[in-house]
Amino acid sequence: MNPSAAGWIPKFLNLLDKVIIEEANLPASVFYLKLKKTGFIYGNTTETLSELSKNSLQLTKEEITKINLLHSLLYIYYSHNPTESSTQALRKIYEFYKSLDRDKKGFFSKLSFSKSESQNLEKIIAARLQESNGILKANNSALLTYAFLFVDVLAFSKWLETPQGIKEYVSNFESVAIHLCFKALKAKEKKKKYDLLLIELFEASTEYASENLTIMSNVFSSENLSEKSTEEKNYLLDLCCIAVWDDYEMDIQEFEYLQNLTQELSLPETSLYEAILDIKTFTEASAKKIKLFTHTNPVKRFYKQSVATVKLLILRNKNRLIQELLESGELVKLLSLSTVQDLSEEEKKKVKEQLLDICKTIPSLTIFLLPGGTVLLPLLVKFIPKLLPSAFDENRIEK
Repeated sequence: MNPSAAGWIPKFLNLLDKVIIEEANLPASVFYLKLKKTGFIYGNTTETLSELSKNSLQLTKEEITKINLLHSLLYIYYSHNPTESSTQALRKIYEFYKSLDRDKKGFFSKLSFSKSESQNLEKIIAARLQESNGILKANNSALLTYAFLFVDVLAFSKWLETPQGIKEYVSNFESVAIHLCFKALKAKEKKKKYDLLLIELFEASTEYASENLTIMSNVFSSENLSEKSTEEKNYLLDLCCIAVWDDYEMDIQEFEYLQNLTQELSLPETSLYEAILDIKTFTEASAKKIKLFTHTNPVKRFYKQSVATVKLLILRNKNRLIQELLESGELVKLLSLSTVQDLSEEEKKKVKEQLLDICKTIPSLTIFLLPGGTVLLPLLVKFIPKLLPSAFDENRIEK
């Protein structure tokens, strides 16, 4: 199964639909803990909820996140409608996302839809991950990670019970979550430059400026926090734990803030200790670093994403690419020559033309043929030496 290609949802249902239907009998609190162990709640998904035994591809973090988002939405649907079919489930999830986007220009306006619910939903989930960092923006910089995708799951459960007012629910809940998380960030005793930058960006945001927060003061009251569901409360507490845990330390002020929040949420104190233990266990076992807020230079972000895309395409087309390269003797010769000296303009042009010819023969690499795709060719050249036999690069040191 390839979640970056069309048709992955029918394949996923073929593999796991019966498993998810049986799983729908689990209490919501048990499913939440199971989802948290995958890293989905932390915005750093490292494994799928259920093992994909027939999957031969090494999935990326984004692809695993897609799978767990769909898995969670299906769990919610089947827990409300245990006798319904997967076709009805997909239709309801599609209708839910449409209700969130109604009367505003969102990611739906960018998509062309087919008659198939599964194909529509594949496009929606892909767009949702791209837009997931767009809840709070300041100075054109997206700050939030995939950790806020669980809001979709909570909102879908609410929508199945009461479709009216779902947009207001999502807006209010996101506002509460962001407000509490930034209060957690400001509670740090020793703020690093990165923390101060995030606080500055937050305070400069027009959507979440102090005057707007005063208007919504009723949303942040302790009374409203205590009225939320257990899953909502635990999720808010986990989000605030992420906000203070990026440095792997928790000082007294941070802990006191989390204690006060736990009381406002009317959760037992054991919930806080469990939340801290869960995030500590996850980071030690599965992740080098987890962040709730990110801020990077747009150019740097684009380059990083481009490198990841090219690397993924090369790895998934490795065998075909090697075969095409070896059949193109002149290209291999020029690439080999480029490791010891600069190529002439004519030779560089030949490399470019022959690489594009190879990309035409491999459907997944047609991204290089799109307008502007040629700017990625140097990245393709960068990774090619790692594919070819060691004789191609005499200076390579084997790891």
